[in-house]
Amino acid sequence: MSSSPFADRPQKKLVLFDIDNTLSLARQPASREMTELLRELRKKVIIGVVSGSDFVKVSEQLSVPGSSVIESFDYVFAENGLTAYKMGKSLPSQSFIKFLGEEKYKKLVNFILHYIADLDIPIKRGTFIEFRNGMINVSPIGRNATTAERNEFQAYDKEAGVRLAFANILHEKFADYGLTFSIGGQISFDIFPDGWDKTYCLRHVEDERFEEVHFFGDRTQKGGNDYELFEDPRTVGHTVLDPEDTLRIVKEMFF
Repeated sequence: MSSSPFADRPQKKLVLFDIDNTLSLARQPASREMTELLRELRKKVIIGVVSGSDFVKVSEQLSVPGSSVIESFDYVFAENGLTAYKMGKSLPSQSFIKFLGEEKYKKLVNFILHYIADLDIPIKRGTFIEFRNGMINVSPIGRNATTAERNEFQAYDKEAGVRLAFANILHEKFADYGLTFSIGGQISFDIFPDGWDKTYCLRHVEDERFEEVHFFGDRTQKGGNDYELFEDPRTVGHTVLDPEDTLRIVKEMFF
């Protein structure tokens, strides 16, 4: 019987973190204080990140000088775990396009583009649909928006409910596709097969039989992209307001 790669940790607990507004501000790199806290936390427990973003964006936000993200965390789950790493080694991946098929995918994308073309919102930029390995990300304003424009849209969307209305229409129109529409971050929502939400990452950790799996996220309300993992009976969920809140709670719990 092979020993666990985590035999050196005093506590056999896994602590998972969302990224945007949990470990860092949206699309921004994590602070030095956060990376130092995570480094110390890793001496006590097993740590991982789980994000809807692709691996490139996860790396941009969480890599520190002299160390890549897969060296800084025990588990890295990009695209909810459809692209996954354990102790620096890649795990089996999944494909959205294989699940859906080209014809269904084309109908879905065409509808989304027509809807955005007719959408009357204050500004539009570019990259309205981002194709990822395990999902597509849809942004009414476009992912090329600046940080200031993202903040403005987020405030506008809180009042106008643009993303929620868009997701609801897609859910009705493509009810037979077996897809989940999950709102996250500031400017977009994710579309992925049912069951491929953030709970997907738990498939990769079952073999370790952790005593507890903790999850920290900011969008834990129903409809938010942290909700399913937060509510899952296999996890202990923690709602945070922002990275400062994460720092406070982690210090209280583990130090």
